[in-house]
Amino acid sequence: MHGVNKSLPRAVVLSYLSRLVWFPMKHLKRLCALILSAFFVVSMLYQPAQGHKSQPTEIYHRAWQLVKDNYYDGNFAGKNWGDLEHKYDGQIHSNADAFRYVKAMLETLNDPYTRFLDPRAFQDENDAIDARIVGIGVNLQQKDGKHLIVTRTIPDGPAETVGLRAKDEIVEIDGSDAVGITPEQAAEKIRGKAGSPVTISVKRGEEAKKFTIVRQEISIHAVEAKIIEGGKIGHITLSTFISNDASKEFRAGLQKLSNCDGLIVDLRDNPGGLLSNALEIADMLLEKGTIVSTISRHGRHTDVASGDPLTRQPIVVLVDEESASASEILAGALKDNRRGQIIGTRTYGKGLVQEINRLPGGAAIHITVSRYLTPDGVDINKVGVKPDQLAVDKDAQMACALRSLKDQIASLKKPVRTSNLSLSR
Repeated sequence: MHGVNKSLPRAVVLSYLSRLVWFPMKHLKRLCALILSAFFVVSMLYQPAQGHKSQPTEIYHRAWQLVKDNYYDGNFAGKNWGDLEHKYDGQIHSNADAFRYVKAMLETLNDPYTRFLDPRAFQDENDAIDARIVGIGVNLQQKDGKHLIVTRTIPDGPAETVGLRAKDEIVEIDGSDAVGITPEQAAEKIRGKAGSPVTISVKRGEEAKKFTIVRQEISIHAVEAKIIEGGKIGHITLSTFISNDASKEFRAGLQKLSNCDGLIVDLRDNPGGLLSNALEIADMLLEKGTIVSTISRHGRHTDVASGDPLTRQPIVVLVDEESASASEILAGALKDNRRGQIIGTRTYGKGLVQEINRLPGGAAIHITVSRYLTPDGVDINKVGVKPDQLAVDKDAQMACALRSLKDQIASLKKPVRTSNLSLSR
């Protein structure tokens, strides 16, 4: 799950699967975003008047009003939203009560992306947006509603340093059973002060392993750019759209690869993040055309490329079933505008946009405020982006990408390069 000013009010964007994102756009006027492990748009955050101490019932009623005014489904999933306005009034005596009943209220929508964040979780999202977290440096996913799987370790992070690997299944956290818990619940158990240890027990195939990992402050780097194939091909991996630095890092990656004949843009295992990052990065690559359209109860908005791309190098895009929200917006924009071949497997399928609003008491709620369509008008929610070329195995995906890119390069009269790329833009 992000250039957001820490002062309030402010707007932010996120993408789900525990994914956030909030960013100011340079070429696109609207600031929006997508949401932890999916995408979110964030609206003006509520803050009580100076000197005003919020009452617990005010927290609940503020949440109710925000959903009433902004939820994308005017039928509220068939619920009579008015019935919930005062349902818990006599039971709310503390902030903890208010938080509990806000969560219960949101659950009636049966929308996994419209959800409550307690003050600690909201602060963690802010830290992620600032590209700085305290933890062990892993991405987690729940498989089959039961198994907690490490999908990625942050390079040189605490978990990777002690030997934790992608595909490890976490079975215990500090001696507490982790089977069946969600990534969010696991994050609660793993959180702690920098310098404090946490013990993680995992299954690796049939082997059991235990690691004691010291929590550290971790800088989140969104982009890795490297030159392959004897200097002819650039491989730029975008692992998240969550941090404020994602689009800046991507621009720097393009500069590093500016003398290559073609680019592989790798979005595999990318859970998404800020919509604004997806828009800005798409604008760096597209010569023209629509990037994405969002549809809410209040109308339709379309974001269009500025027509001033940073590169015109041939492109292929790698995706898989974990490429979600912001990743799908970028992949869909490049596919529908015929800017690059999409290679891999069908993507995750999150076509909804969330907004995060701060509540009195330091908590927040994510609210699904719109759905989005690719440039060709395709709704990918629960469907995903279909690749142009199907390849399942990661090695096969890379081999297919190289073949496709080399064919594109060979068809050109002369290589298209961008050696004059400037980071000042």
